Amino acid sequence: MTSLFFWIGSWYFRLTQEVPKQGGEYIEGVVGQPMYVNPLLSQTSEADSDLVQLIYSGLLKYDNQGNLVNNLAESYEISSDQKTHTVHLRKNIKWHDGEQLDASDVFFTLSVVQDPAYKSPLRQNWQGVEVSQVDDYTLSFALNSPYFGFPRNLTMGILPKHIWENIAPEKFSLAEYNLRPIGSGPYQFSDLQKDSSGNILTYNLAAFKDYFEGQPNISKITFNFYPDEDAAVSAYNEKEIKGIGNIAPEKISEIKVSKSTRIHELNIPRYFAVFFNQTKNIALANDDVRKALAYGTNRQEIIENVLHGKGTAVHSPFLLQMKECEQEINKYDFDIQKAEKILEESGWKYDEGEKVRKKGDVKLEFSIFTTDWPELSQTADILRGQWEKIGAKVKVEVLAVSDLQQNYIRPREYDALLFGQAVSFSPDPYSFWHSSQKKDPGLNLSLLDDKKADELLEKARQELDENKRVEYYHEFQKVVAEEIPAVFLYSPSYLYPVSQKVKGIRMENVNSPSGRFSEADKWYIKTKRVRK
Repeated sequence: MTSLFFWIGSWYFRLTQEVPKQGGEYIEGVVGQPMYVNPLLSQTSEADSDLVQLIYSGLLKYDNQGNLVNNLAESYEISSDQKTHTVHLRKNIKWHDGEQLDASDVFFTLSVVQDPAYKSPLRQNWQGVEVSQVDDYTLSFALNSPYFGFPRNLTMGILPKHIWENIAPEKFSLAEYNLRPIGSGPYQFSDLQKDSSGNILTYNLAAFKDYFEGQPNISKITFNFYPDEDAAVSAYNEKEIKGIGNIAPEKISEIKVSKSTRIHELNIPRYFAVFFNQTKNIALANDDVRKALAYGTNRQEIIENVLHGKGTAVHSPFLLQMKECEQEINKYDFDIQKAEKILEESGWKYDEGEKVRKKGDVKLEFSIFTTDWPELSQTADILRGQWEKIGAKVKVEVLAVSDLQQNYIRPREYDALLFGQAVSFSPDPYSFWHSSQKKDPGLNLSLLDDKKADELLEKARQELDENKRVEYYHEFQKVVAEEIPAVFLYSPSYLYPVSQKVKGIRMENVNSPSGRFSEADKWYIKTKRVRK
């Protein structure tokens, strides 16, 4: 009889397969507090951005490889002169309150973004774009000049006109809908709980049964909010939550339920580097000094000691996962003997009894400014030790982010700056490296001013042919490698611990932390067996 049951069971499993079943609840712990669950205001808060990703939909979205695909858009066209983008919407899309979504909602949302009275951080992205509603399901976007990066703007979540049109600009950020939103995404707002001080403890979302791509598998997603990472890890260990939205590498060892946890290591397009301000330090203005510092940098030591191995070395403003990354450049791999030889041969010598090199009256000394984030302050200390071995005297200045931004980065008052830059998997490095961006609010932190680099960046951003654009960026990287305006260090992995009970997480490349939820409607907890 036992063998009969075994045979039946074996036959059943051979003829059937496991598939997702609707149901279950996923609870995630997030550090921070939501304030503006509004796609036009959420950019400064990861808690807000996470919720927006699940509640709202954009015309386009990113897939699990970080590539743009249609979302609310059914189709997308670009004119022959590459200046006009036309989007055709899907039909029969519903808002969470049952109303129909159409082109008037998109036109309204973009009118709000472009109006300075609403103070959206996204306004800059839409300057010089003329938006027209062609019909109920078609919109056109006219640009002053071709720009390959424009489609990224179309990932912005769309607001429902019938909810927001009667809310005045001065009340936009105060509206109740910023915490109790109506969107068109896979999950809809359900309820929230606050403590006696008004802090949000939990925020509940329910699967939207009329979602245009089909009802999500997981019935309920709940966010629990914590004051710090330690509290989130503790809650995970106590099984109060099933995942943590981002975790520092050193915290992984504190997860006690590691056997039932999968640490998803997602690639995110951000890198950290030391940017040299050659206008503020005579030694750093010397080409041989910057080259020696590049050779004297042991990236792997930093990755192992600061990131616990959870990151990759970076040698240019482009990451290895990008087609734009040029492999055939001088990467200045760690070579302390070569670094010392360069300095010696170019006249940077030690005075007797001194530990710092000099050339004439100029000492090889400078300060590195960075933030009080543990990862960066540790990196700065390691760099100081590495560069002192080749004869540099380095002082580390660790400051609060607000102080660093206001008093040093904006006026460019630093010798060297250890900082990060966030890009995308279809990058446009113009704002980080073009000479027109040397002064605030530009982001050219190394103050690179090179005519050839400028020309290549200008050509690339107007080139819609990807292969030609990649060629321009390859040439640009050769210029950067020659000029050495910065020493590129590493790109950290985005570490996302989730219970193995949650299946279907396929994300690999995410353009921002909230991008981990781009395919959350396909995740599942419960399963059933069906005939193959």
